[in-house]
Amino acid sequence: MINEIETRLARGLIEEIHRNSKHPVRLMEFCGGHTVAILKFGLRQLLPPTVQLFSGPGCPVCVTSVRDIDKIIALSQQPGVITATFGDLLRVPGSHSSLQQSRAMGNDIRVVYSALEALDMARQCPEKTVVMIGIGFETTAPTIAASLLQAQKENLRNYKVLSLHKITPPVIQALLAAGEVRIDGIICPGHVSAIIGARPYDFIPSRFNIACAITGFKLLDILEGISSLVKQIEEGRAEVVIAYRSAVRPEGNLTALSLLDSVFEVTGAEWRGIGRVARSGYKINNTFREFDAAEFYKLSPSGQGEPAGCLCGDILRGVRLPADCRLFGRSCIPEHPVGPCMVSAEGACSAYYLYGGLNG
Repeated sequence: MINEIETRLARGLIEEIHRNSKHPVRLMEFCGGHTVAILKFGLRQLLPPTVQLFSGPGCPVCVTSVRDIDKIIALSQQPGVITATFGDLLRVPGSHSSLQQSRAMGNDIRVVYSALEALDMARQCPEKTVVMIGIGFETTAPTIAASLLQAQKENLRNYKVLSLHKITPPVIQALLAAGEVRIDGIICPGHVSAIIGARPYDFIPSRFNIACAITGFKLLDILEGISSLVKQIEEGRAEVVIAYRSAVRPEGNLTALSLLDSVFEVTGAEWRGIGRVARSGYKINNTFREFDAAEFYKLSPSGQGEPAGCLCGDILRGVRLPADCRLFGRSCIPEHPVGPCMVSAEGACSAYYLYGGLNG
């Protein structure tokens, strides 16, 4: 709910953006949470026609590759395994099935809200192996790291993690280096930045001369970030601006970063629609190897491409909009999703369908 003061401040920022914006600019909001907020607030309609917003690959469920989804499904079918997962992952299609279908076949798949719940399951079911599916960016990875530290402390050997965590800055670099789409400014993710800080984005202005603003998810946060980007671009500047000062520091959250360093090592990772990106994933290190489900089960499914007709990979790269997909709003809707971008609450297709209309 926006109060009268916030409404007045928002109106002032919108007027400022209209006043300052003289040239066409394309701004990518990396985070799926920003896409949802922008559509809910109707910001695309409130901004001047010179400012175009489009979505990036900031939905962790959406960017999980088909091969990794197949790996999760195969893992759920192992004897004696309880698969613990966040809810969005259930309906994401793999090559031939989904976790939801695997559960319907009788496999023990349980939705959790935190890794602590999965730890409790391991304590309560010592005869089973509980595998927590580690999906997410730098925001959720510290909680998984903390659960592994606790499992080691308790010698809870029937608790394991399949780490499919992604690291944000390397994929931004990969997108910019590819040059597939024109990006004049980036709205950097707020929750991720609360963990890693602002400094990891320094390469964006220094190497690519592109403006950045780290914002939160409230209307004023986003508007402040957009206003900052418009000013930078119009003045020919490029720097990293923190427009989420209540949560983000240049150095990041040192406690969370220490947790990540103690449990994970950086590795390459596969991103849906983008491919393998160097140093963009977290792998469980040798100290915690006995808790690594990937090492324990040695699963290597082949994996296939996107479902026929699905443009999710293109949408994640910012090459296409959801409405460009002939399946969008027709055979692909939230109740019957074809691709992951319509499954996740932070997926661009889901957000456009719920808040943006069929025309985006």
